[in-house]
Amino acid sequence: MRISFPFLVALLFITAFTTLAQDDVIRTNTDNVVLNVTVTNKSGQYVKGLKASDFKVYEDGVEVKPEMIASFSLQESPYAAVVLLDSSGSMEARFTLARSAAIRFLDGLREEDVAAVYRFDSKVERVQEFSGGRDLAPIAYAIRAKGMTTLNDAIVEASRTLADRPEHRKAIVILSDGMDTFSKASSDKAVESALAVGASIFAVDMSALEVGGSSGSQGAPTLKSFADKTGGRFVATAGGPALRDAFAGIAAELGQQYTIAYRPLKTTRDGKWHKLEVKLNREDLTVRTRKGYRAPKK
Repeated sequence: MRISFPFLVALLFITAFTTLAQDDVIRTNTDNVVLNVTVTNKSGQYVKGLKASDFKVYEDGVEVKPEMIASFSLQESPYAAVVLLDSSGSMEARFTLARSAAIRFLDGLREEDVAAVYRFDSKVERVQEFSGGRDLAPIAYAIRAKGMTTLNDAIVEASRTLADRPEHRKAIVILSDGMDTFSKASSDKAVESALAVGASIFAVDMSALEVGGSSGSQGAPTLKSFADKTGGRFVATAGGPALRDAFAGIAAELGQQYTIAYRPLKTTRDGKWHKLEVKLNREDLTVRTRKGYRAPKK
């Protein structure tokens, strides 16, 4: 049987795409390491006015020299965020509140910022594309909580989506009770996916919200770990105005971050983990950023 050249090219393309999907690879530009850094004072207020010389960046315990810093900025750069709404069965009594909190977050977007929204239960599904809109798409109001929880898979999908965005600052915002029950990906894979695209995870623990006489914090350790490892923030809230304010606070924080990009000390594509640390020359301030990154493989 003769095979035409166009058919052969198409076959090779499909094969390559299938292999990429199976490997679950998230590709991103790794020429520079990008750090989104939040700085607060003892009162928890965001600190402005710092200069590049106020920061010291360490990779694997070795200080990054000033001449290796490629860029430094505060506020001016826009951010892209993916909001992940847990619509699994365990969220049934909490989903309406979670949806309201997501709207609160979208309302806090600046003109130049964009956000996409996904829901996850037994599967991960996009609710709306990236936009600067201040409300959820109509489809979000028809969602009913059901099924299992694929939190880890949702983070991997959000990371893959953010990998194609041009913004230097990226965030994944989660509203969930934190108990993954159905993902193919592990929690470690979820964290590494977010770190690979430089995304900070902001997690709001819905299991702390008492609804119908039941409450619990079983999801807190997982959600807190996601936030700590990626330089984001974990929020435990009792709901009501506190829940809405928590999301408004996350939007405000994303608008107050410093962004530092530097050329990595080691350019070897060995797939190894590199520890990151940022210090300030002022002991009265607290700094928060991601804990490291994994170098790409050849």
